[in-house]
Amino acid sequence: MVEEESLRVVRCGGSELNFRRAVFSADSKYVFCVSGDFIKVYSTATEECVHILQGHRNLVTGIQLNPKNHLQLYSCSFDGMIKLWDYTDGILIKTFIVGCKLHALFTLDCAEDSVFVTINKEKPDVFQLVSVKLPKSSSQEVEAKELSFVLDYINQSPKCIAFGNEGEYVAAVRDFYLSVYFFKKKTTSRFTLSSSRNKKHAKNNFTCVACHPKEDCIATGHRDGKIRLWRNFDDEKKYTYTCLHWHHDLVMDLAFSVTGSSLLSGGRESVLVEWREAAEKNKEFLPRLGATIEHISVSPAGDLFCTSHSDNKMIIIHRNLEASAVIQGLVKDRNIFTGLMIDPRTKALVLNGKPGHLQFYSLQSDKQLYNLDIIQQEYINDYGLIQIELTKAAFGCYGNWLATVEQRQEKETELELQMKLWTYNKKTQGFVLNTKVNMPHEDHITALCFCNAEKSENPTLVTTSKDGHFKVWILTDDSDIYKKAVGWTCDFVGSYHKYQATNCCFSEDGSLLAVSFEEVVTIWDSETWELKCTFCQRAGKIRQLCFGRLTCSKYLLGATENGILCCWNLLSCALEWSAKLNVRVMEPDPNSENIAAISQSSMGSDLFVFRPSEPRPLYIQKNISREEVQWGVFVPRDVPESFTSEAYQWLNRSQFYFLTKSQSLLTFSTQSPEEKLTPTSKQLLHTPAHVLPSASFLCSMFVNSLLLSKETKSAEEIPDDVSMEEEKESVDSDEENNFTEEVQDTNNTDLGKDIIHQLSKSEEKELRKFRKVDYSWITAL
Repeated sequence: MVEEESLRVVRCGGSELNFRRAVFSADSKYVFCVSGDFIKVYSTATEECVHILQGHRNLVTGIQLNPKNHLQLYSCSFDGMIKLWDYTDGILIKTFIVGCKLHALFTLDCAEDSVFVTINKEKPDVFQLVSVKLPKSSSQEVEAKELSFVLDYINQSPKCIAFGNEGEYVAAVRDFYLSVYFFKKKTTSRFTLSSSRNKKHAKNNFTCVACHPKEDCIATGHRDGKIRLWRNFDDEKKYTYTCLHWHHDLVMDLAFSVTGSSLLSGGRESVLVEWREAAEKNKEFLPRLGATIEHISVSPAGDLFCTSHSDNKMIIIHRNLEASAVIQGLVKDRNIFTGLMIDPRTKALVLNGKPGHLQFYSLQSDKQLYNLDIIQQEYINDYGLIQIELTKAAFGCYGNWLATVEQRQEKETELELQMKLWTYNKKTQGFVLNTKVNMPHEDHITALCFCNAEKSENPTLVTTSKDGHFKVWILTDDSDIYKKAVGWTCDFVGSYHKYQATNCCFSEDGSLLAVSFEEVVTIWDSETWELKCTFCQRAGKIRQLCFGRLTCSKYLLGATENGILCCWNLLSCALEWSAKLNVRVMEPDPNSENIAAISQSSMGSDLFVFRPSEPRPLYIQKNISREEVQWGVFVPRDVPESFTSEAYQWLNRSQFYFLTKSQSLLTFSTQSPEEKLTPTSKQLLHTPAHVLPSASFLCSMFVNSLLLSKETKSAEEIPDDVSMEEEKESVDSDEENNFTEEVQDTNNTDLGKDIIHQLSKSEEKELRKFRKVDYSWITAL
């Protein structure tokens, strides 16, 4: 049973991998990145996440290798703590409590027992670079309150701060200013570029900075796409700079190679540029990286680069500018028009991905499975261009069919609309285009849904549109003399007094179709497509619509734009109850009668879980998010939970995920993933390999624990020296026993799953043979 703890909102994966620069291990085997409250450790060879470092209580804002021990990693967070980790074993070594919000973290080889952090103490937009003394202590938690001021008036982004020439100075940029602080002289030099008041220099703003590792040279990136190389900056009068220019838009990040022989730059062009010897004529390019380059990292060994991109991915790149690995997170660079869906086959989260694609994202492994190209056109990265948008998508027939809608509208009278029907191909294990319908409606499609009833013989799809019609599409025989085929065609067109059709949904058994026409809800018979009844409360346009499930299938729920939630009884054709609630998200649980509704108020978003049969909520949680929640979805659990509290039982069969306006993916939990591990799995997964028992010992124990029945004598209770003669004599009787057992099993089917299979003598014999198998070969792996 799960202990009854307080239910809390947690980040459940899909966090930004591109929030800060990635960091390589000293041997280039691993790359580290911040991801929400966690630090993720990825293998550069396999792209797999080998560790998740958990311990911070807020957003992680910086990571750096420990200069004194390259097997350790420092991290800082908004929770005011600096943590030291052993990343090879995923173990937290020590926590230093600073006490104020930490925005960035830097380490130096020459700094004795101290690190540098960015903080803001007074005004929200005024940041300082300070040195933090890390006291030596045997305790795991220690306070680090000794802060030394270094630089003022700096940018909070770590891309705008860089340490140069083995820690002799630190450079910081903000707006039109470059500040250089020299540690030995304890002096600061400041350099100013012409401001935006002069149209010729309107885009001189500094965007990033990098320092040469061995020479006195500072590279700065600018909003106009130029790169400036500063020299002789120890004298404010004799300083010089030269310009490199290739980028047509702002320079997002800069990084020198380990030896300083080349400079790397990136921006919105999605091209990594390498400037050899920092010269204009010696340029090398790695183009078509898919999205804006936001960060560039270089491994300490100098053999690998890593670019972080706006579509939440990292690309590992060899020194010769060849991409070797792609670590893709949940794509968040686009508007989520499709909402959140669950692929019935893979249980993956499906939503808008990169332009024109649907992304399939595994919530269990927190990684993208694959992208499905829907629009199938090359994307042109131009802010002034009106793009084709993927606006709607829905799964049907247990994942056998997928419907998508794409549109483009440059002028009011020039709407381009296309609907595509995709079928799942078992051979290719993916979706293949089956039917393409140009202009399925004369105006924007507002909703689409499949009839997913178990008894449904013919696949059915319904679309609603602002043109005042809903259309019913069915699968028909489309064979010809060349091949057998099926395709989709329109079977029925319905309307109601020329009102715009806004929502649609089928009842659980598929017998009824509900279509909302602005403020009116209509109910249609799915066999004859006759209008059965209408509901009209005049409480505003219907925003969401859904049927109850299981024992509540006789109810229909509708949420209006005026903040009214209505529940109608389909048997009495009357309003059952209504409540004043500004519902933004309403999602039914496919495995129970529960419905989750998220309302928006001035304080934030609130969650209400209820059953349509009664207006009293089963569970209420206020302020689940300070920002607006835009989408939600229930995901069926592979293994049901067993919450004893009535308030939490709505989470037993399914887990609820929701997406905020800033595209943070959140869920509810009473335990962290680390707490859910059993003691055995904790030992196997989190204990260093050199202190574990041998693999042969563990494997034999594990296999025997799976094979032995609790209700029969174990193989250990039966002597190993059973003679072969006795085994041969028992063969005939074993066959008879097997027959009688099969008869008994068929007679006891009404007892359900509580029957425990009794092992026959032959089965016990097989187990004894299996137990003697030598597993020592595993140790050689």
